Amino acid sequence: MSTNLNIQFLGHNAWFLRIDDFRILIDPFLTHSPVAAISAEEAEADLILVSHGHGDHFGDTLSIAKRTGATVAAIAEIAGYVEKQGVKKTIAMNLGGGIDFAFGRVQMVHALHSSTLPDGSPGGSSAGFLLTVQDGHVLYFACDTGLFGDMALLAEKKIDYAFLPIGDLFTMGPEEALNAVKLLRPRIAVPCHYGTWPPIDQDPEIWKKRVESETETKVRILRPGQVLGDE
Repeated sequence: MSTNLNIQFLGHNAWFLRIDDFRILIDPFLTHSPVAAISAEEAEADLILVSHGHGDHFGDTLSIAKRTGATVAAIAEIAGYVEKQGVKKTIAMNLGGGIDFAFGRVQMVHALHSSTLPDGSPGGSSAGFLLTVQDGHVLYFACDTGLFGDMALLAEKKIDYAFLPIGDLFTMGPEEALNAVKLLRPRIAVPCHYGTWPPIDQDPEIWKKRVESETETKVRILRPGQVLGDE
């Protein structure tokens, strides 16, 4: 089955996916992001995936979900919090679990990171997302994570696109993200979670050269607002 797949980088770790007519937002940190490509008021979604509770990922989840009627899918603690805040459609997930949609499957996968909700309560485990589209494309959004050896198991999924943080300090830095590529073996790697603020400034071109010289993976560098394939 042929699928129209569109992936737009919104800055930091915020992503907008359109799979045929289905719209997905991932970690919609927009209002307070200095690099956001769109405003929260412009964002549209049928599904919002939230990797963890920190403000630079949870972001504008509540306002967007309430305005658009989108379903919020997240770890159980975050889904419960969102529901208490008045969001009508939620999906409580947990690590390793998945759910099928018309466009394909979303699986919640492991991430090494902390998580706290906006009210200061524990946000459960942090997560990444593995999306398997009906046409066969496999997308891995690592979200906020350190390097972990079980990334090698994800390589068995034959990942087309891996979206990996390289900013260091709060997540993997360039060296660990390079090792992640070696474990994951994706066809294409896309760096993110860098350059939003000075503490996580990195040069993605240097990272691209190392990845492409040491692995068979190609790197695509996106500026906020760019669509994968337009760079």
